[in-house]
Amino acid sequence: MVMTDGNWKTAFRPDIPSSARIYDYLLGGKDNFPADREAAEELISILPYVRTAARVNRAFVGRAVRYLVHEAGISQFIDIGSGLPTVGNVHQVARDATADAHVVYVDHDPVVLAHVRNMVSGQDGVAIVGHDMRDPAAILNDQLTRELIDFSRPVGILIVSMLHFVSDDDDPAAIIRRLLEPFPAGSYVALTHATGDAEPRAGDVAELYRQATTNLHVRTDKEVLTLVDGMDVVEPGLVWTPLWRPEPADPQLADPKSCYYYALVARTRD
Repeated sequence: MVMTDGNWKTAFRPDIPSSARIYDYLLGGKDNFPADREAAEELISILPYVRTAARVNRAFVGRAVRYLVHEAGISQFIDIGSGLPTVGNVHQVARDATADAHVVYVDHDPVVLAHVRNMVSGQDGVAIVGHDMRDPAAILNDQLTRELIDFSRPVGILIVSMLHFVSDDDDPAAIIRRLLEPFPAGSYVALTHATGDAEPRAGDVAELYRQATTNLHVRTDKEVLTLVDGMDVVEPGLVWTPLWRPEPADPQLADPKSCYYYALVARTRD
């Protein structure tokens, strides 16, 4: 999802690397341009396991959605920064678990919006809205959100590989609170977040993203936990992403820290 730090960052500019299209390239997708591929290859030169890390991150989405459906009873989701369609999109995973799942995708990248709209066209109970995640009110008040999401029931908010594109000045913890505020207790947020805790070259990665549509703000484990202050963190707590309730078919890393991401799921209190 593109953050609106200036008109050039929200317009369709294939000559400027996009975080969504870089991620698409890392996952083996085709919806990217030379500038994205060049930036992605530079990223790979800094973080040699980043391709596998991207797949680990996507696998977490599936596990989190299945947990929220089967164990938490959640059947409606808002996926913030959905990115380009890939294998195991949220509505597909959710509907494999419960046929009546409703999903609202949120993104602001013009390429993402076009592809996801095409993917969900003609499907009941699933849509995409075009908003910046730093404007929760716009997301929650969008007509499509209001049509598909029942605000009287708990919701699952997915913010996967997104909050490290939000600066401290934009207060990512407040964004989470505002997104969950209209919903009853027993709602959830599932997130992954880039960190430099085990990667000495995190500063080099942040410098790379200064040339892209989004800036990178890696955070420590303690800083990530503060994003969900006042919520109950689901076991196993804040962990390296492949360690969050792993499943046998998930992509593997010899060292879990090589995923460069933390993951957690947290529940709003009664």
